[in-house]
Amino acid sequence: MIIIGITGTLGAGKGAIVDFLLKEKSFVHFSVREYLTKEIVARGLVVNRDSMVQIANELRASHSPAYIVEQLYEQALVSGKNCIIESIRTPGEAEMLKQKGGFFLFAVDAPPEIRYQRIKLRASATDYISYETFLENEKREMISDDPNKQNLKKCIEMSDYFFENNGDIGELHNKVAVVLNKIEHMPDEKKNEHHRPSWDEYFMKVADTVAQRATCDRGRSGCVITRDKQILVTGYVGSPMGLPHCDEVGHLFKQMTHEDGRVTNHCVRTVHAEQNAICQAARRGITLDKATLYCRMTPCRTCAMLIINCGIVRVVCEKKYHAGGESETMFKDAGVELVYMSEDLMKYSNQ
Repeated sequence: MIIIGITGTLGAGKGAIVDFLLKEKSFVHFSVREYLTKEIVARGLVVNRDSMVQIANELRASHSPAYIVEQLYEQALVSGKNCIIESIRTPGEAEMLKQKGGFFLFAVDAPPEIRYQRIKLRASATDYISYETFLENEKREMISDDPNKQNLKKCIEMSDYFFENNGDIGELHNKVAVVLNKIEHMPDEKKNEHHRPSWDEYFMKVADTVAQRATCDRGRSGCVITRDKQILVTGYVGSPMGLPHCDEVGHLFKQMTHEDGRVTNHCVRTVHAEQNAICQAARRGITLDKATLYCRMTPCRTCAMLIINCGIVRVVCEKKYHAGGESETMFKDAGVELVYMSEDLMKYSNQ
């Protein structure tokens, strides 16, 4: 899997590179511009260059310098396909992405006179400006000491491959094709010299560590609940407080017939990891609105109902439970996003 980020000046040819990768190489496209446009419209603002910069800077200041592209990168990973992220505009974004395995940053530039004529021809909602305004906008976005704000000069300097786009579109496409062929023929270890785990991978690893505290060897599982990339609470499988654990006195089995017809023996002495995590949050007065829950497999029916009622909006599972159909339906009906991380299920999501 290859993920390409594109940076460059206004009208330099970022869109032309995107079109080439989409049409000729079947890449999937993720756009910062589209992400911001949706946010601007949702806030009832006018879509123009000023609102783009304003909202982008607000989101980065409120969350992190790389917040917007982090959202797009997570979506790109879930797609499982070669992807483009357009456009990278802050050093924090570029630095975050360059730490990922399989990521390459492309930069494109051209003289301002050529670029201004290009934006006049494309005539998008943000392009009806004078040449003087065009130059002023660019000056404002080229250099900044604030990591939350745009610094195209630094992003271009950080690129892995730079394209001077002074000629026609065919010439640019040829330059990109040569570089892409080079990347595609790199050994995998070269492409993935460093793989910084995604947030989903990171928190799932934490959940696996939490599971080591579980006290029932029939199902040692852990749970982590997060919001805004911060851990709120954890939980693992174990008996209620003050009662003996399975590891100490053995299991208390009950035979269960599942929706798919399977009959299995379940230990009913223990509290599930998801339930324990939610209970811990309640004891500590932690609200779980808009939170994400990480667990080993599709939550059971009871856990699913608790998850829905406490306001969790996203559930990430390592595996799919064979009898989890009812929970999946409940999550879908309640608007809770359900994602599976195992490779054969990576594309599954109920959203």
